[in-house]
Amino acid sequence: MGIVDGTGTHTPLVVNLIDVGMTDVGTVGGKNASLGELSRNLARLQIEVPQGFATTAAAYWSFIEANALQEKIKAQIAGIQAGSIRLKNGGAAIRKLILHGRMPAELQNEVAAFYGKLCRSAGLKAADVAVRSSATAEDLPTASFAGQLESFLNIRGEQPVLEAIRRCFASLFTDRAISYREVQGFDHLKVAVSVGVQRMVRSDKAGSGVMFSIDTETGFPDVVVINAAWGLGEFVVKGMTDPDEYVVFKPLLGTLRLTPILEKRLGAKRQKLVYAAAAAEPTRAKATSETERHSFVLDDREILKLAGWARAIETHYGRPMDIEWAKDGLTGKLFIVQARPETVQSRTNAGALKTYRLKSSKKPLLKGLAIGSSIATGIVCRLGSAREGDRFPDGAILVAEMTDPDWGPIMKRASAIVTAHGGRTSHAAIVSREMGLPAIVGAVGATHILKSGNAVTVSCAEGDEGFVYSGRLKFEETDLPLDAIPKTRTRIMLNIGDPAGALRWWRLPADGIGLARMEFIVSKPCEDSPHGAGAVRCPEGRKGEAGDRGTDAWVSQ
Repeated sequence: MGIVDGTGTHTPLVVNLIDVGMTDVGTVGGKNASLGELSRNLARLQIEVPQGFATTAAAYWSFIEANALQEKIKAQIAGIQAGSIRLKNGGAAIRKLILHGRMPAELQNEVAAFYGKLCRSAGLKAADVAVRSSATAEDLPTASFAGQLESFLNIRGEQPVLEAIRRCFASLFTDRAISYREVQGFDHLKVAVSVGVQRMVRSDKAGSGVMFSIDTETGFPDVVVINAAWGLGEFVVKGMTDPDEYVVFKPLLGTLRLTPILEKRLGAKRQKLVYAAAAAEPTRAKATSETERHSFVLDDREILKLAGWARAIETHYGRPMDIEWAKDGLTGKLFIVQARPETVQSRTNAGALKTYRLKSSKKPLLKGLAIGSSIATGIVCRLGSAREGDRFPDGAILVAEMTDPDWGPIMKRASAIVTAHGGRTSHAAIVSREMGLPAIVGAVGATHILKSGNAVTVSCAEGDEGFVYSGRLKFEETDLPLDAIPKTRTRIMLNIGDPAGALRWWRLPADGIGLARMEFIVSKPCEDSPHGAGAVRCPEGRKGEAGDRGTDAWVSQ
């Protein structure tokens, strides 16, 4: 099965994911190549990847050729580049051509055969699958392509799968994808799209999210940052929910009797994406319950398991990774559903440190999670959707409920970004890092408090939290070349009061960073201590064996 070119070379139209790897990016794109790489090489570590198959670049080109679309697409792209055709008009024209094209018979037959085999292995007449685009220039170490193309969840049946594949082909020419390739310098007519078809993980009955094998804000390499929310993972990626956040210390993973979770932050998680009953709308948004909002999505065992997988994946690829995961609510099993190179902190110059500091202080208007460490001032422009981009002035502060890839052209013109929802792994966070813009995500009430036309200062230079202040506050920017700092015979240690600062200042050439706790400094030795007069009471300290938290614990001074 497949096609044979003029040289007699056989090229398959569809392949099993387990039969491809990272040497096959030109055939099945970065996303599908990475899934195959994980399936083939990391199964020995019990890393679970849903089974599936992928159409190849040859399948895409056979579709384009069968419908004689090459020259028509070329004409529209030339018009967009020359300015004679508006981006949204040219993109819409190309997508219409693809959506009305016929699927070659051989491609239809191969997809039907592979989907039928997947259904039989699952013991289902029509297995529910995820249908995801994977461009052949995608997920490179220097460009994330995150969210540029379309994905479709809970697709059931042969014909719906074929239609979803056609829609994935068309998504190669969404306005955001065309714009992104223009910026990145990719030839539109040399990029193909592969489509991955995988068994769905029933995370609609549990949870899912994103994790990075590096600290996303500081580049600190020894932690895994995990975001988690209830339901299907699209809401986490798009920033439509405020997820939990867990931070795990990698060097102590696997150490007996230790739980190296540095931080657990409960997210609001007010809504989730679940299966819908109607075939026309396979998924729908649903409000979470009160219990779900006040509960962590993952327990400690699951957090450590995912962190261990992240470390193993990073080791295999030899670089920091951006990974999507999902938990099946029917079986309780965890799965990895995507892994791509992290594209921002891994390319940051480790030999220099740029710092920002406000010269004055005042009460902030609102706060959220800080993305980046810089400061920006400007006029607020609050938008309800990406369709309002024409009224966004260059250099303004973009304020929105959330962003997705359609917002990309607007975000490039902003000096800072503030969203009411989202976590550190949301679209707004990832893209603002890639663009080098300060951003504050999960700033509750941002679209109500911040008014268009008002001058504000967006500060991400004060730790994990970012703040928005009224007016244009003065600030200073300092460049510190770390290689110019002389070495000393005396070991230089830092003592700080904010645990998050240890990650923010790790690039400094210090021999260690410690946390000074004021209660240990000022506590009066307790004479009635069972451990003697040289001990102080530590209400939240450890008692007895490691891991046994006590309310009557003591530490020796």
